[in-house]
Amino acid sequence: MQYIAARTAEEAVSALAAERGAARVLAGGTDILVQMKSGAVEPALVVDIKRIAGFRSIVAEAGGFRVGAAVSGAEIGEHAGLCALWPGVAEAVQLIGSTQVQGRCTMAGNLCNASPAADSVPALVAAGAIARILGPEGQRDCPVADIPAGPGRTNLRKGEIITSILLPARPERAGDAYLRFIPRTEMDIAVASAAVSLELAKDGTVRTARIALGAVAPTVVLAGEAAQALVGSRLEEAALARMAASCEAACNPIDDKRGTAAFRRHTAGVLARRAARIAYDRAGGSR
Repeated sequence: MQYIAARTAEEAVSALAAERGAARVLAGGTDILVQMKSGAVEPALVVDIKRIAGFRSIVAEAGGFRVGAAVSGAEIGEHAGLCALWPGVAEAVQLIGSTQVQGRCTMAGNLCNASPAADSVPALVAAGAIARILGPEGQRDCPVADIPAGPGRTNLRKGEIITSILLPARPERAGDAYLRFIPRTEMDIAVASAAVSLELAKDGTVRTARIALGAVAPTVVLAGEAAQALVGSRLEEAALARMAASCEAACNPIDDKRGTAAFRRHTAGVLARRAARIAYDRAGGSR
């Protein structure tokens, strides 16, 4: 196995594009190192991106924040501005692993690992986050929602890396939240999860909404019909019931030892209800 500690993004891209065998990017390493130790993956090349300038930075941009691909969960949790603007995203990232893992894990790594149960991904999708990607053909921006392709697979092209993720600006009366269900109290992966982002009109009704569901399909589900059920409401029970039913209908889960498909569908609707209430309160709504 060859290991390269890239000093520039272009160096990382060039090495990944030239490798004919399996290649992996090392940011925090909390997924790839475990996979290598277990024998699940045996890459011919590992490219470390932690030393690349700007990859460990959180920078204010256009009213939002651009988060470098190697920024750790702990660093996100300590950034007051990001936590105030996107509390649901910050909370989702901080649910990845233990305190020790938080010092290393990254949003970009959680996204590129492409687990259907990834905690940060539904929150990023609900936030309308945009990934900046660099590859052999240049730089492009892509909605985070379009990156997962299935369990363990992404739509990134050969040689491409995520360099940063943009959490966009939002109006004053806006809020988001992320909730998950796990069998244990801590350090487990979601059986089902839900992220909700709301913007309110002056009269306290929901102006726009985005709802993303995790661990209930091969990739994160952006539940557009469920979100539309909340628009114009103050989260009255009838609106929440329509939203929950739409969330259940949007799911395409599996039965496994961690939960049945029916349980996952029901739980997704319950979590979306609860997350919507939290997001609404954070936005300054009054029910």
